[in-house]
Amino acid sequence: TPKSPKTTSTSSTKEPHKKVGRVWSNSGSTKDHAELDYSSNPTSDDQSNIDKDLEVNKHFVGTMIGELQTVEEVENLSDDSYESEDEEQKVNDDKSSKSETNNKQQTGLLSFFKTLTGQKIITKEGMAPIIDKMKEHLISKNVAADIANQLCSSVSTKLEGKVIGTFGGITSEVKKTLGESLTQLLSPRRQIDILRDCMEAKRLQKPYSITFCGVNGVGKSTNLAKVCFWLMENGYHVLIAACDTFRAGAVEQLRTHVRHLNALHPPEGDNEPSVTLYEKGYGKDAAGIAMDAINFARDRMIDVVLIDTAGRMQDNEPLMRSLAKLVHINEPDLVLFVGEALVGNEAVDQLKKFNHAMMDFSKSDNPRLIDGILLTKFDTIDDKVGAAISMTYTAGQPIVFVGTGQTYADLKRLNVQIVVNALLKG
Repeated sequence: TPKSPKTTSTSSTKEPHKKVGRVWSNSGSTKDHAELDYSSNPTSDDQSNIDKDLEVNKHFVGTMIGELQTVEEVENLSDDSYESEDEEQKVNDDKSSKSETNNKQQTGLLSFFKTLTGQKIITKEGMAPIIDKMKEHLISKNVAADIANQLCSSVSTKLEGKVIGTFGGITSEVKKTLGESLTQLLSPRRQIDILRDCMEAKRLQKPYSITFCGVNGVGKSTNLAKVCFWLMENGYHVLIAACDTFRAGAVEQLRTHVRHLNALHPPEGDNEPSVTLYEKGYGKDAAGIAMDAINFARDRMIDVVLIDTAGRMQDNEPLMRSLAKLVHINEPDLVLFVGEALVGNEAVDQLKKFNHAMMDFSKSDNPRLIDGILLTKFDTIDDKVGAAISMTYTAGQPIVFVGTGQTYADLKRLNVQIVVNALLKG
């Protein structure tokens, strides 16, 4: 007889495990696209944001008429960073009661000059260790190393052969020599008066144009809006040319600034708005947009054109060629390099390569270079103000504006003495 077939197990087989996508908290979904899309026309929420911005900035309206104010002195920074001769004499007369003060003085930059006490003539050999310490001090303040070398060489040359009597005399002489050298480096050969130049351009019935350039993330668009607010405060109509056709969101950022600025300075009656945005979207030729914007401003009798460009690293040849083309074709009245106050040696590299690129890639026999500097984030550096020295020395051009905060009124002029005091602070 045939064998009966074996009975199979009736237990159900396990289903294969399916991988489920992880859902992150607050990650959003495609359903949120409409809510997060700010590229369309203003909505009620946008108007609410404008009202909030107006509330924050409205008390600044009317405060920036005329020349900009200078940067206020850094906290705890004053001329008494150095001890006066009278104070030093008092310390010598009462050592027992001022021993703690003496110990503190020994730690300062000028304490290194106490080794020269009693010398009648300062020699180069005697100055060598002190100059090295001075160089380290300047580098610690964010002065580029090469520029610190040149500055120290200048101080050494000026002090060599000086006849010095007491330590108090050395203190006074070194303070004076350092201050003179720093002031000479920081004071440019020419001054830029934008309000005067805008008035002259208006008299000639042509727009005054400013191009803003620099590396990524330094605050070009934000500080362009501050400059725009200052010009509006002084009665000028402004056109902003959106020539950053590379970075996503660049046009929308300028569009938001324009709405906020017009809310602060609304047009009277049926007049043109105080500031207008000229845009052609993304992926277009920046030089062509800038040319069209300047022609548009000339036809509409708009006083000033502010040209926003894409952030670019100094080694990015295609973008540097694009910048050189924009400057060569449109010949703006002013080319401003926007740089951070946070950098040290990098500031020198950026400025040198921007100038070299504009020279190499320009088709002109007399190419345009950087005309001035806008130094941003100056409120974040405490007394490490060396980038101001590095940029001015490298470009040979003035620091036209200093950004000191996040509101439209946080735009100042550089105070040379404040920077010198900060650099000398030991």
